[in-house]
Amino acid sequence: MNNPFLGTGIAIVTPYNQDGSVDHEGLKKIVNFNVENGTNYIVISGTTGESVTITKQEKKEIVKTIKEANANRLPLVLGIGGNNTAAVIEEINATDLSDFAGILSVSPYYSKPTQEGMYQHFKAIAEACPVPIILYNVPGRTSKNMEPATVLRLANDFENIVAVKEAGNNLQQYYELLRDKPEDFSIISGDDDLALGVVLAGGAGVISVIGQAFPKEFSKMIQLGLEGKAKEAYNIHYKLMEIINLIFSENNPAGIKAVLKTLDLCSDKVRLPLVEASSELTEKIESFVSAFYKS
Repeated sequence: MNNPFLGTGIAIVTPYNQDGSVDHEGLKKIVNFNVENGTNYIVISGTTGESVTITKQEKKEIVKTIKEANANRLPLVLGIGGNNTAAVIEEINATDLSDFAGILSVSPYYSKPTQEGMYQHFKAIAEACPVPIILYNVPGRTSKNMEPATVLRLANDFENIVAVKEAGNNLQQYYELLRDKPEDFSIISGDDDLALGVVLAGGAGVISVIGQAFPKEFSKMIQLGLEGKAKEAYNIHYKLMEIINLIFSENNPAGIKAVLKTLDLCSDKVRLPLVEASSELTEKIESFVSAFYKS
């Protein structure tokens, strides 16, 4: 079966105009830049898209713009998740998912459920969702780790739970998932710094933040990893290490937006409570980008 979640997916930002409204022209530029430079699929309205501060109406308009710009060239994934199970199901039921390869659904944040609570949350979502589901484990944001046993239980119990975006920055957890997963279940890295190692260990790829700013290089690195060409892939990884560290040094997506501004794709504006990258970080980012494209 052809896996639409193989290779490099990007967690696309939501660009803003200076008045704080969504910058749809910037969004189109980022989509086209990625489609034309090797990205394999696009994830809409994840953490990097500032999903918690966009309205329902804005989300619909963002989806419309991305679908039009993409023009069926790449598979699309829509972020639908939260800590109110009933509200997540309500959004799934109210959304036309026919143009999406799947949804990305984050484990419940703030509520801190038990592992059984997480299982029951995703069981309810799986029973309601008409398209494939990528689970999203990001304990640094949710404050509760979804353990490998819970992920694997869901993977084995529900055919439409097809992958996990694992973003715990925990190699041991990746290895447990890769060792014990069902054959047709994908482990997708949510950690840009660990993505290549995870792919070389048997992962399906990455849902990346930095990938949208360096799609040609990042997607080539992941492709080389999928082909087992470790030395060539690590040559690219080492070139990108500094910028990966930089974009996460203050907050996400302020860092990646500073990169995208340097590339003239969109502004660096974010919505409160986030603030733009500091002038010190912006200078470091501009310096890296300038040197990268000169080399």
